[in-house]
Amino acid sequence: MQSKAGQPLGRYFPELVEALRKLPVEEFVLDGEIIILEGGRLAFDSLLQRIHPAESRIRKLAKETPSTFLAFDLLVDEKGESLLKLSLAERRAALEKFFKLLPKSRQVRLSPASRERSEAEAWMRRGATAGLEGVIAKDLQMEYATGERTGMQKIKRIRTADCVVGGFRYGKSGEIGSLLLGLYNRAGKLDHVGFSSSFTAKARPKLKKILEPLMGTPGFTGKAPGGISRWSPVEREWHALKPKLVCEVQYDHFSGDRFRHGTKFLRWRPDKAPEQCTFEQVAPVRSRGMLAEFGLAA
Repeated sequence: MQSKAGQPLGRYFPELVEALRKLPVEEFVLDGEIIILEGGRLAFDSLLQRIHPAESRIRKLAKETPSTFLAFDLLVDEKGESLLKLSLAERRAALEKFFKLLPKSRQVRLSPASRERSEAEAWMRRGATAGLEGVIAKDLQMEYATGERTGMQKIKRIRTADCVVGGFRYGKSGEIGSLLLGLYNRAGKLDHVGFSSSFTAKARPKLKKILEPLMGTPGFTGKAPGGISRWSPVEREWHALKPKLVCEVQYDHFSGDRFRHGTKFLRWRPDKAPEQCTFEQVAPVRSRGMLAEFGLAA
């Protein structure tokens, strides 16, 4: 059991290794994704916690927040025969047949799939309550393409949110590199939730005239950026702003109290008070029922 980079995932997900070893099939190869279900939603932050050097810590997390392997393709069947040259339609049929051989398991599950556009559109509309980013559209006639994304397309749910600009970072050229975005939590504190750096070279000089006059405290009064990242020992300096500016940004996924990817700046919102920019506009209601609809509930 390895990641795309060849890392031994069994070290980080021992409960999955144990669950797979208990399956009544000795030889098979599945393609899929590891997820963690927590509080009625997909918990991406809990997944990141597994990248930890201490084995005792990983064992503790495996019990507290057990992971699930969500299978969406079968590459070698229970007879040891390769299915790589078969079409996706044939492999999907084989995958569903394969899962009929297995006992029901919370930790090894079959991903939902449909050929009906209407059903996929319904998943797009309602999937936010389960923490789903979107859907994957695949060509049913394609053979399995190892390490490639041919014959498939990820379709994300695109939304917008109004955020307070609580700070910024300069880029290498001395121009504005990125806006640091914030939302007010229930305690009335401004939490850092992400960034936006989608500006043209022509637009960046204008940002200085807007941002620099507002430099000063308090900036973010709740969770703040600027700490040392677990991925990099370099601390990136940021500059606090008075919470006066509101902007509308476009995003595709929000989880763990922040935008999962960078956002796209759309426009300034001088008509909106900063205090109106709260988590309510991005944090969907948790719903175990929605996970059950996708076949993922406990």
